[in-house]
Amino acid sequence: MDQEIEILTRIIKRRRSIFPASYTQEEIPVDVIKQILESANYAPTHKLTQPWRFIVFRNDGKTKLGEELARLYKQTTPEHQFLQKKYDSILEKVNQSSCVITLNLELHSDKVPEWEELAALACAVQNMALTAETLNVGAYWSSPGMIANLNDYLNLGEQEKCFGLFYMGYHNEESRVAVRGPIEDKLKWID
Repeated sequence: MDQEIEILTRIIKRRRSIFPASYTQEEIPVDVIKQILESANYAPTHKLTQPWRFIVFRNDGKTKLGEELARLYKQTTPEHQFLQKKYDSILEKVNQSSCVITLNLELHSDKVPEWEELAALACAVQNMALTAETLNVGAYWSSPGMIANLNDYLNLGEQEKCFGLFYMGYHNEESRVAVRGPIEDKLKWID
């Protein structure tokens, strides 16, 4: 038991957001992607709604997603605020990634409030991030404004909503120490 907690603690402490600029061109095999997603399926979920829904974009599908995200950025950004650099960056991030997974929810408003479903999704994504870390797969959760307009493109149902993009790719980045203040500064005990 002591060994398990040591391993888990090490993985939690070294997990970092790894951005697409650090990704290598090595493709993540489908079975590795499935392994990462399988861990998401064991997140806590109130009333067992299991609200997380994922769409995995690879290869041409990934390229088309990038084009749609860039198109939505251009369409929804006032002309005086539009930045070509940001438009190009959207395409570049997608292309640098081995895959991009949309992080969607199937809401069950008759059973639980939306915030609880979102909390379940966040736990699922944390499981994905920790599993990715153990497999040397870089990942990060992005939630650009364009996701609010992705429902039609993703063919989501009336009770579904996209809450982000999970970029993934193999990387060669060195481990970094977490920058966190002491837990004592964020903790109160009442006995």
